[in-house]
Amino acid sequence: MPTTPSKRPADASSAIEMLRAHSLATLAQQELERRIVSGEIAAGTKLNEVEVAAVLGVSRGPVREAFSALSQAGLVRVEKNRGVFVRQVSLEEANEFYEVRAALEGLIGKLAARRIAIDEIEQLRSVVRRMHQIQKSRRADEYFVLNVEFHDLLARAARNNALVAHYRGVVNQLDLYRRATISRGVENIPLSTQEHEAIVDAVAARDEDCAQALLTEHVLASRARLHAALGMAGPPP
Repeated sequence: MPTTPSKRPADASSAIEMLRAHSLATLAQQELERRIVSGEIAAGTKLNEVEVAAVLGVSRGPVREAFSALSQAGLVRVEKNRGVFVRQVSLEEANEFYEVRAALEGLIGKLAARRIAIDEIEQLRSVVRRMHQIQKSRRADEYFVLNVEFHDLLARAARNNALVAHYRGVVNQLDLYRRATISRGVENIPLSTQEHEAIVDAVAARDEDCAQALLTEHVLASRARLHAALGMAGPPP
């Protein structure tokens, strides 16, 4: 008696195809996010689905999913009948992001002072040494990269994945604004480096309250310096 052909191979094939499509969408999202946050794709740029698919070497489906995910993350905006654009963050929005980031950074400092490993402290000190080298030449773009590396190291040292996820979401959106204005505050690089050095000292000393206060103050001071560099009035009290 003939047996009924098994459907498992077809089902497995479909599952693999779904997994592949999902993986491609994730990879497309990660690569676009990297290019946007790094400034390689400037704020305000229109993203063409066909062109992006060709550049990334994927079909339009994964790109469409990537656009949707990036929209939810606040990095792009989707305008009906106009297309997809890299988000431009306003000064008012940046002020709000700074306030949220100050609170998150404070908690990161507190937890990092409690949980950081010895080798991570040395990594932070290494970044600060490189900051001291760059401050002589006032290369703003290079300093920006080191600043991101410093705060990302500190966030990971807090050992709280939920906190890191919220932190990175806020920072990625805020950086859309900060990167566009970074070159206007190069004279503040030495002061910023001193603040980073003091933060490492507090974390290395396991002084949770001091680390929390220094990180909170550092973020709010950065906001004030940015306002001054742009010749604008200070943020609302």
